[in-house]
Amino acid sequence: MQRTLFSAGFAALLAAAFLLAMPSCKKKKDVSSDEEMTVDVAYPVVDTVTLTRTFPGFLKAANTVDVVARVNGYLRAKCYTDGAYVSKGAVLFRIEDTQYRDAVEQAEAALRTAQATYDYNVRNYEAMKRALQSDAVSEMSVIQAESEMKNSQAAIRNAQAALETARTNLGYCVVTAPVSGHITASIPDVGSYLSGAGAPVTLATIYDDASLQAHFSVGNPDIYSAIQNYSTTSGLDFKAIPLTFQETLAHPYTANLSYVAPDIDTSTGSLALKAKVDNKYGELKDGMYVTVTLPYSSVPNAILVKDASISTDQAGKYLYVVNDSCRVIYTPIKVGELIHDSLRIVTSGLSKDARYVTKAMQKVTDGMKVKPVTVR
Repeated sequence: MQRTLFSAGFAALLAAAFLLAMPSCKKKKDVSSDEEMTVDVAYPVVDTVTLTRTFPGFLKAANTVDVVARVNGYLRAKCYTDGAYVSKGAVLFRIEDTQYRDAVEQAEAALRTAQATYDYNVRNYEAMKRALQSDAVSEMSVIQAESEMKNSQAAIRNAQAALETARTNLGYCVVTAPVSGHITASIPDVGSYLSGAGAPVTLATIYDDASLQAHFSVGNPDIYSAIQNYSTTSGLDFKAIPLTFQETLAHPYTANLSYVAPDIDTSTGSLALKAKVDNKYGELKDGMYVTVTLPYSSVPNAILVKDASISTDQAGKYLYVVNDSCRVIYTPIKVGELIHDSLRIVTSGLSKDARYVTKAMQKVTDGMKVKPVTVR
């Protein structure tokens, strides 16, 4: 009887121990499940990318032309608004022209006189030749008449040249725009006396800025070969080079590489370049500073990862990669250029099929088991 009671009691104790043990095991299993942290992973982007470098430069108008006075006289009028756009041929200034109108009238009178003298000498020469046939005059008289006729003919040419000069000088009294563009304020004030006959006097400057040239220099020998034959370089677009400005502009701009210097500047070791940009909206000005984003190489099938996912330690750059067993693997890599401000080229250490951790890099460790969630 005692053995039976003992056996029943022992069985009850075992059952109680079993019941107590069941929640404990379940709890342990739940803890193990909770330790598998959920992490975001992504696959690398594989694409052909263009490598670029940025260079500082400045804009220069296609043509910069000084408007000058080429005659002497008082400046009587300015016929434009400072800074305005003027068309080629538009009247800009008027210079006192009284003396030049008088000079034209005098030259016209001198030409009429020379013409009349020539007509008389022609008739006289013809008369002398007829008189010589009847021995009424000597041969010397005929020769003299012919000489006077030729001299008067030369006098006509001189008078014509003087008249042309007088008319040209009179024309200089009305100063017109040699090109279209934006014009500066006038340098001399109206009423000033100009001595333009001795040397041209600058009145203003016109900037033909319908298109401009971005001037910049490249000092990297690795880029020389890519741009030396820019018209035939395959895979690189030198006709739409992005430009950025210190000022905030309403429109984006690209430029067409138009000039590569035939030599390298020995003092700086740089290669001078120019790129043409159309000023369709009139926002660009001569002298503006510009940053040129120049392409220099094309990389096919480049492996790209999010730059924010790359970490750095004493050994260099690395990523956390999640393998097929959902374990985190510390993966050293080598990197290249930054693309589109967020993607980094991986040059070695990562395959295109690898899943890499994109967030919570500080919470994962090498060998840790995780629950990966693929994101784009």
